[in-house]
Amino acid sequence: MFTGVIQEIGEIKNISSGVESKKLEIKARKILSGLQIGESMNISGVCQTVVQVKPDSFVVEAIKETLKRSSLGLLKKGDRVNLERALKLSDRLGGHLLSGHIDCTTEIKSISSDGNSSIFEFSLPPDHSALVVEKGSIAVDGISLTVTELKKSSFTVAVIPFTLQMTNLRDKRVKDMVNLEFDFFGKYVKRILEEKENGKSKITEEWLRQKL
Repeated sequence: MFTGVIQEIGEIKNISSGVESKKLEIKARKILSGLQIGESMNISGVCQTVVQVKPDSFVVEAIKETLKRSSLGLLKKGDRVNLERALKLSDRLGGHLLSGHIDCTTEIKSISSDGNSSIFEFSLPPDHSALVVEKGSIAVDGISLTVTELKKSSFTVAVIPFTLQMTNLRDKRVKDMVNLEFDFFGKYVKRILEEKENGKSKITEEWLRQKL
């Protein structure tokens, strides 16, 4: 689990392709302290397992499914990525709970300024629109952000200067692709409601009364 609070910006140092996978070597500094092989690392929203640790970098291997469902397959040498190590049970929850399992990718529709804030607008796939609510949490490239406006086919977030400086959002341009992870609990609620509509769910008002 992660919180969406980025700890460091890493840089893609090398990419090597396998039969149906890619090994990504990521240059980093402070996040390497105490890092061990087998640990989980959130890379721009994608949970990956560390397979090698070097003096100034670490390596993960993204499999076919990960490359298909996220933007990791689009990365190039020199690109910068957001990094966050896995949450400890004793840590403060500065953002919101994230699994690092990407729901979809989408593109940036527009970037504008509003005072000191940067307003990012992202396309919203229709089949995921029920999972986004105004003032709700959403993870964009692993960054915990708040939805400021929900539109018919898009949503916006307001990014403060600190977040812009501390994440790879400062590198992003219109039409760039980003990874989205929707609210952890919202996905379960949506699933329960869908099963109820289809008559598959056992969770009814009467069932809940019996469990109280």
